[in-house]
Amino acid sequence: MAGQASSAADVQPSQRWIPWMLMVPGIVWLTVFFAIPMFSMGKLSLENGGFSNYRNAFSDYRELIPRTFGYALAATVICILLGYPLAYVIAMRGGRRKNLLLALVVLPFFTTYLIRAISWRILLGDRGPVTRVLHSLHIIGQNTSIVGTAPAVIGALSYNFLPFMVLPIYVSLEKIDRKLLEVGPDLYASGWRTFRKVTLPLSLPGLFAGSLLTFIPASGDFINVEFVGSDAQRMIGNVVANNFVKEQFRPGLSALSFVLMAIILLGVLLYARLLGTEELV
Repeated sequence: MAGQASSAADVQPSQRWIPWMLMVPGIVWLTVFFAIPMFSMGKLSLENGGFSNYRNAFSDYRELIPRTFGYALAATVICILLGYPLAYVIAMRGGRRKNLLLALVVLPFFTTYLIRAISWRILLGDRGPVTRVLHSLHIIGQNTSIVGTAPAVIGALSYNFLPFMVLPIYVSLEKIDRKLLEVGPDLYASGWRTFRKVTLPLSLPGLFAGSLLTFIPASGDFINVEFVGSDAQRMIGNVVANNFVKEQFRPGLSALSFVLMAIILLGVLLYARLLGTEELV
């Protein structure tokens, strides 16, 4: 203990500033590109009406707000249902093929987000392969279109954000000590009980991170609705993107954006408390 205390005392005062100096570029970046724009938008949201802009945001978009978060929540749940088993197989059963499987997960990122959204429209179009298969199986009628429906928007969101769910869960599963899993049968625990009592709790940080990386961008997305949705599926992002260039709408849309961020923050805090991962936020 004495040796550790003396070594800490031997640190030069100038060296103590090195960690803080390393933080300066990040702090400057966040200040210029996040804090200042947020302050400007907050100031703008109080123009031409003050706090009434926030009240109007709830009243004017009372249908848009629940639809936006409903779509984002549905996409997040679908990504969990698809992404957790996929991440589990890669981490626990991937063996030598782990790198290949992970490469296939991130392969969609080699194309731009816009191209992926356009491709989804081609797949779900009236002459697309998905629609033709559903027609041939008589799941949907011959005159029924998938594009312009809520399932199409939710499916596109799920497809585009699925890798953001898989990768964090995979990292959490990969860090689990395999000895903890091997001891389960020795304690007469079934595979399901071992998963429920050991694997799932230890992978909650990855599940939490993946949910945030899916839900938050999905809540602000507007590209997918433009390509596979219609006016009936508009989200908050569509209203902001289409009207923010009009100066008379900027205060109200700024207030709407802050409402969106406030609801997301509240949802994140509740979700963290539910999972018991408050230390991550």
